[in-house]
Amino acid sequence: MLRLAHLTDIHLGPLPAIRTRELMSKRVMGWVSWQRFRRQRHRLEVLDALIEDLHAQSCDHVALTGDLVNISLPGEFEQAARWLERLGPPERVTVIPGNHDAYVPGVSGKGWLHWRDYMQRDGGAPFPAFPYARRVGRTLVLALSSAVPTPPGWAAGKLGHEQIVAARGILEQAGRDGLFRVVMLHHPPVYGWSHRRKALIDAPDFRRAIAETGAELVLCGHEHVFNFGTLDGAQGPAAVVGAPSASLWSEEVEKSGGYVIYGIRPEDGVVGMELEVRRFDAMTGAFCSTRRGRIAEDGAGLALQPWS
Repeated sequence: MLRLAHLTDIHLGPLPAIRTRELMSKRVMGWVSWQRFRRQRHRLEVLDALIEDLHAQSCDHVALTGDLVNISLPGEFEQAARWLERLGPPERVTVIPGNHDAYVPGVSGKGWLHWRDYMQRDGGAPFPAFPYARRVGRTLVLALSSAVPTPPGWAAGKLGHEQIVAARGILEQAGRDGLFRVVMLHHPPVYGWSHRRKALIDAPDFRRAIAETGAELVLCGHEHVFNFGTLDGAQGPAAVVGAPSASLWSEEVEKSGGYVIYGIRPEDGVVGMELEVRRFDAMTGAFCSTRRGRIAEDGAGLALQPWS
């Protein structure tokens, strides 16, 4: 069994020193939001506990679905690179960007460069290049980027025609090779999970690609809550999981930061796949299991059935 950990929406703090000219953009809104609200919600103590817990879970690979930083300051990308080194080596961690990692135009080339070893396909590739794919045993991890700069007040994402076409080709070949296909993107592709200003603009095109080529598991973030859903696939429904923000602090365990662990047997497909949600408990200062289940078929597609 492959044990795959899924983290998202790290929102690593604190914000580094900032120059006035760096705020002359959409960043000023994000800076105000961080100072007034977000720095109290996204805490390093939760991330420290997460790394300790994750290292104890014997996971084979980690998928991180974006929003490592907050307002795309140069110092934030460097800070996140050091955090990734604590998380694990590049060959065991796959990273994609989120909208906060593309908060303003022009940051992807220089900012994401600090994470390049975590964002390259097997054997290396021109950087940045999406989609890219990695093999983990009999599982293929396909990394997509929906991170694009947006106007103030918006946090939408877009994959683009070329990326979706390329993804189709990779998924088709992986299907012929009998691989278990895991797709990573930041913005949820399921209708109704996100408000219009935060949605994946070309979600219908992505859903059509999955319906025609197939995938077993789609991982996303963005909404900071745990969600489970399905998409139609060529060989059967694909499970879609939105993980909670990894760094959230709350007195209520079910509203605190968390991550998801998947137990995957590639030969069995998605039905029977095990899933565990682990969250931060403010009372103990440690992570604990709050939900465990298996994927099963039902009349509507797939369902998460609890088990103990």
